[in-house]
Amino acid sequence: MSDATPKTKKTQEVDWTKVERFLRNALPQLPEGEMKVRQFSEGYSNLTYLLQIGDWEGVLRRPPFGEIPPKAHDMEREFKMLEKVHPVFPLAPEPYVYCEDPEVMDKHFYVMEKKQGLVIDEELPEVYGSPEQAGPIISKNVISTLVQLQAIDYKEAGLAEMGKPEGFMERQVNGWIKRYHHSKTDDIEGLEELEQWLTANIPVNEETTIVHNDFKLNNMVIDEESPGLATGVLDWELSTIGDPLSDVGSTLAYWGQAEDADIGINIISSQPGFYSRKEFVEEYAKQSGRDVSNINYYLAFGFYKLAGILQQIYYRWKNGEIEDERFRHLNKAVANLIDMANRTRRGEVL
Repeated sequence: MSDATPKTKKTQEVDWTKVERFLRNALPQLPEGEMKVRQFSEGYSNLTYLLQIGDWEGVLRRPPFGEIPPKAHDMEREFKMLEKVHPVFPLAPEPYVYCEDPEVMDKHFYVMEKKQGLVIDEELPEVYGSPEQAGPIISKNVISTLVQLQAIDYKEAGLAEMGKPEGFMERQVNGWIKRYHHSKTDDIEGLEELEQWLTANIPVNEETTIVHNDFKLNNMVIDEESPGLATGVLDWELSTIGDPLSDVGSTLAYWGQAEDADIGINIISSQPGFYSRKEFVEEYAKQSGRDVSNINYYLAFGFYKLAGILQQIYYRWKNGEIEDERFRHLNKAVANLIDMANRTRRGEVL
């Protein structure tokens, strides 16, 4: 049996023998044979492992090791969300089993279906051809998949209890400002001005859809041969129901361009052939039929939210809670994101 351990000062080994025993009791259809475990590349959030027993595969998700913020990394909620979303949006993985028994693992976790295909993160797969060839196809795939998700009737899917549409953006904005200041380290020029603007200009959108809340290219699984075909959408931890344009703003924030300053994430979309953010918005408006005249607000908030995510990680690194040299310069990425948010609200980005 193999396993991998994240680099934290409070590292704990997962006892995979206990996990396997739990899974065999919960999923009697599992084949005989040794369970092999491989950790996927470490992101900035939950830990994700590929489990293999014979020809069976599953994916285990759990919170990071060490102390975590209250209400963050809620695996039970994510599991329940997938139970509702998967039947109406099969690109969402099927959830298999949830566990919160501390005798099995130090933190709660769940196991779900392994989606087959490629996750595009640091480089474009050679099989797709050049960026000029694949870029437009992948761009349109991302947009059409988001539009498809937002077209689902959330009430018919039984998701009305998974969020509160009224006051959604107000809670999002105030919540992320609170999170940012809870983990604040550096004084950043333009931060206070940006937060005042975000608070004073919160949009009210009467339309409610499923909101993934972390919809981006490397949270999609794409067919190994066809870059225009999505086979999965991953990472439903933050998903809820609310303003569909909030997802567009978040996706655009991650949709980097060649001229962007360092924003602390892997970016494929800066290569030639991929849509610009402006082209992305135009194609989204065309496919969805939605009014995107206020998109600068949502993008500015998308940049701020990404800054908040990176700031939380930088705070943990600076306090010595996590040891990972990737995080040493995240404060610079945070400052760049605050600047991009301010430029966006002035109409200088789109």
